[in-house]
Amino acid sequence: MTVSTTASSLARKDVANHFHPYTNLRAIEQDAPLIIVEGDGIEVIDDAGKRYIEGMAGLWCASLGFSEKRLAEAARRQMEVLPYYHSFSGKAHNVVAELSEKLISLAPTPALRDGRVIFANSGSEANDTAFKLVRYYHNAIGKPQKKKVIARVKGYHGVTVATASLSGIPMMHQHFDLPIDGVLRVGCPHPYQFAQDGEAPEQFATRLAEELEALILKEGPDTIGGFIAEPIQGAGGVIVPPPTYFEKIQPILKKYDILFIADEVITGFGRTGNLFGSQTFKLEPDLLTTAKMITSAYVPLSALYVSGKIYQACADASASLGVFGHGYTYSGHPLGCAVALETLKIYEERQIVEHVRAMTPVFQQGLQAFAGHPLIGDVRGVGLIGAVELAEDRTARKPFDPKRGVGAYLVRRAQEHGLILRVMGGDIIAFSPPLIITEAQITEMMTRFARALDDTASWLKGV
Repeated sequence: MTVSTTASSLARKDVANHFHPYTNLRAIEQDAPLIIVEGDGIEVIDDAGKRYIEGMAGLWCASLGFSEKRLAEAARRQMEVLPYYHSFSGKAHNVVAELSEKLISLAPTPALRDGRVIFANSGSEANDTAFKLVRYYHNAIGKPQKKKVIARVKGYHGVTVATASLSGIPMMHQHFDLPIDGVLRVGCPHPYQFAQDGEAPEQFATRLAEELEALILKEGPDTIGGFIAEPIQGAGGVIVPPPTYFEKIQPILKKYDILFIADEVITGFGRTGNLFGSQTFKLEPDLLTTAKMITSAYVPLSALYVSGKIYQACADASASLGVFGHGYTYSGHPLGCAVALETLKIYEERQIVEHVRAMTPVFQQGLQAFAGHPLIGDVRGVGLIGAVELAEDRTARKPFDPKRGVGAYLVRRAQEHGLILRVMGGDIIAFSPPLIITEAQITEMMTRFARALDDTASWLKGV
């Protein structure tokens, strides 16, 4: 494939005026960005015609790859029939009703199947809405002091003022004057980085649970409204909780009547080998947020599951006030709903979740093959999500000095070898390929990563 010079030059001209998110803005002024112009299955193609395996499915999200024609056709059909309508003031449209019914039928717990879904456009907005509902619900049931939300170190929940505050990543707070009041922080369930010497994984989980309860008692249970957690912490470094972690956390939340928000923006719709990460980790949330793979990222859409007890309290309060004062212009947009419905049909018809389970051993064993490499301290993952964490001294769990940029170098070398990955803070390299990836493609992905790792080892010897 060859992209025309005109298309390439237009793309580079346009990108000069682009305010790049999550980017070193001065660096991107000097270094031309990689410009992607086409997608084909699990691959993307740049403006010079070079192909790359997209090892991150974009941003954890292009579950069906980058060229699923059925989704494009679903979007075209909807655009021709009803390109836009809203759900405000007692209105609705047929596709938002159909998608709501479908999602409720798929909900992972009885409490959520007894509830409702509210739509927005991104995971950030879904989590922001959950944050607001913690407040609304407790006001509605006569507990106006019960508002604080507990979040975790290295958690990622979005970029609005509220959700960036919930996120436990310092660079998201610096210069933004965040976090806001009302957000509390507890430790990260990452044994490799935070377990004490000689502390077994289950002992580590017990310590974190005790830390949570101690914080609740210190602040006062009557002031704590919610606890938010990703089943697997994605942007924080693909952090898989130790065994028994959630088993010990959830009873504490129930004991003190604290709402549990499961952030499934990354894990929802198949990534862990179940439709929801809540099924994988046996979670029973009161609120559950989804986005990304609900449309395979072809159209922006997010959905927040609201349990029956929360919905009923909100409904009573709205009747008293005269209106439920929340919603977005594009909540439940017909285009997003139509593409989501088609995405869910494809998941079922092609048995995508079953495919993830079949590919999981190949993928996880491929990652584990790097466990003995001198530059790698830890390898972890579940389903089709995983990470390798680099270390200067793997025995001592000593990371590289961040100023050396080892992880960034490794990702650049992978890109040279035709593989797009992502480096997280602490030189953690994340993998999250499209769910349609095959065994042969997994093998090729690992081969390209091995070449990049060898390049990095050689570079470090010469530094």
